[in-house]
Amino acid sequence: MRIRKNFLPFSRPSIGKSEVKRVTTCLKSGWITTGALCREFEDKFIELTGSQHAVSVNSATAGMYIMLSALNIAPGDEIITPSMTFASTVNMIALHGAKPVFVDIDYGTLNINPDLIEENITKKTRAIIPVHFAGTPTDMDKINNLAKKYNLAVIEDAAHALGTYYKGIHAGGFGHPAIFSFHPIKNITTGEGGMITLNDAEMEKKLRLLRFHGIERDAWKRYGKGGNPSYDIAVPGYKYNMPDVLAALGLAQMERWPEFNRKRSDLAGIYLERLEGISGIDLPQVPQYDHVHAWHLFVIKVSALNRDEFMNKLSDYNIGYGLHFPPTHTLNYVKERYTENISLLPETERAAQKIISLPLFPDMREKDVQYVCKAIKEIIKNG
Repeated sequence: MRIRKNFLPFSRPSIGKSEVKRVTTCLKSGWITTGALCREFEDKFIELTGSQHAVSVNSATAGMYIMLSALNIAPGDEIITPSMTFASTVNMIALHGAKPVFVDIDYGTLNINPDLIEENITKKTRAIIPVHFAGTPTDMDKINNLAKKYNLAVIEDAAHALGTYYKGIHAGGFGHPAIFSFHPIKNITTGEGGMITLNDAEMEKKLRLLRFHGIERDAWKRYGKGGNPSYDIAVPGYKYNMPDVLAALGLAQMERWPEFNRKRSDLAGIYLERLEGISGIDLPQVPQYDHVHAWHLFVIKVSALNRDEFMNKLSDYNIGYGLHFPPTHTLNYVKERYTENISLLPETERAAQKIISLPLFPDMREKDVQYVCKAIKEIIKNG
């Protein structure tokens, strides 16, 4: 087959006229830090998820950190989570002095296996952090039942899950905190940024304090017309607030997310159809329960040849790719600190050396996906 001239990236945000207009209007307004646009963006997530509150932050990582702080997670506490996730989650657990307790995944979906959670619960367990991997909802009924039985907090890692529904409920709509990401490869972007959704009014107040120095009033309330610039600090906090200029981008993207996700789903469907039955390629599987997949990522597992060799050959065809994720239990600092149950992750280990994320983003064309599929077939055929 003929090699394409232009590089096909793994991901690229879709930025159009509406995004440019929203951001330009914000810049011209003279107010670009946290203000009314952030509140409007938060309201959009309340509407989307059905949660009672939403708190915007400058990254999902920041959101996870202050969420764990708000829960008073401390040294000696244990947090159950899959190893197959981005390192950020485990970093935040470690920075609180707590211990991540890794539970194995389902090989097909790469989501945490909820049937293995209970055996890992101890007297020190404080929370469960499930990940809706690649936009596939994890089995929230089982997780919520365990959390209720053992009085545990649940924090949904919804970084991949804008547009993900489980039995008719959007991620973040189960009554406990969820954290979304707006990194440029996500289903919508604010450049960088995140959102916490939750139902606890007291915790929302605590999160707002923690995200901005512990100051009780946002800057726009202090420096706007008739505002009082004085302030007090109730608790020491961080500098994790989202600026309005990023919320402006997010608001424009929120108007388009249904269009984005339809396109992602259509492209994923082509991948599934064109790659079906290829020996040495395991395609992503979907749960049997009622759900809507957000298709944040399209992750295949390659066993026909060495993954590094496979990636090099994709590069020869001018095709980008991603790796989501190196399991966190394989990272050096994690191996040094937390070694007890790493041997109990056979499905994580099975997937770890095979996973690779193929290009998937809204501005891709069908012929781009077809090109990738043809290249993969040729790579596998030629060994």
